Amino acid sequence: MESDNKIWDDFRKGEKYALSHIYYQYVELLFRYGKKFSNDGDLVKDTIQDLFYDLIRTRKNLGATDNIRFYLMRSFRRKLVHKLKKDQLSQNFGNHDPEPTIVYSVEEEYMASESVSKRDQVIQNCLQELNPRQREILYYRFICNLEYEEVCELMSLKYDSARKLVHRALKSLKNMLNENNITGLSTYFQIGSSSGNEDN
Repeated sequence: MESDNKIWDDFRKGEKYALSHIYYQYVELLFRYGKKFSNDGDLVKDTIQDLFYDLIRTRKNLGATDNIRFYLMRSFRRKLVHKLKKDQLSQNFGNHDPEPTIVYSVEEEYMASESVSKRDQVIQNCLQELNPRQREILYYRFICNLEYEEVCELMSLKYDSARKLVHRALKSLKNMLNENNITGLSTYFQIGSSSGNEDN
């Protein structure tokens, strides 16, 4: 299997197989990712198409990468949030400091099947009690298995701030689960395997 470095370099050179591979490998992931921020499926699809149009148009000037998934997530997030802010501005004409409310839902990633246990449902409900930034960073860190440096770049955070945000999110989540007599958070998020030394 070709490495991300090789596939990306071939894409920048105009190799058709590379474009096809990148698109079909990541288009569904980007759509699910976009739905974390907006329930407008058409907006998400349009943003994906805009992203790939720009990538193709500027491919010769793109930098190298050894992580195509992260490169696409970072570029896509920037485009989608820009569109959401633009829509928010048009709907709130006269507001000098528009800031869209990001609708960030993580249920799809955690629901393994239609048959969800009572424990998983309680965890779902508790996750929704976290603030959007806490849910977002848990998604990146434990579902996408991104490194802290990548999380920081996506969320415009400093390294220490990102670690503190994860710590506070996990602590809040565990407190809520304890109130519901639910254990096993580390297993649920697979903490301690590929995610580093997080609290569990």
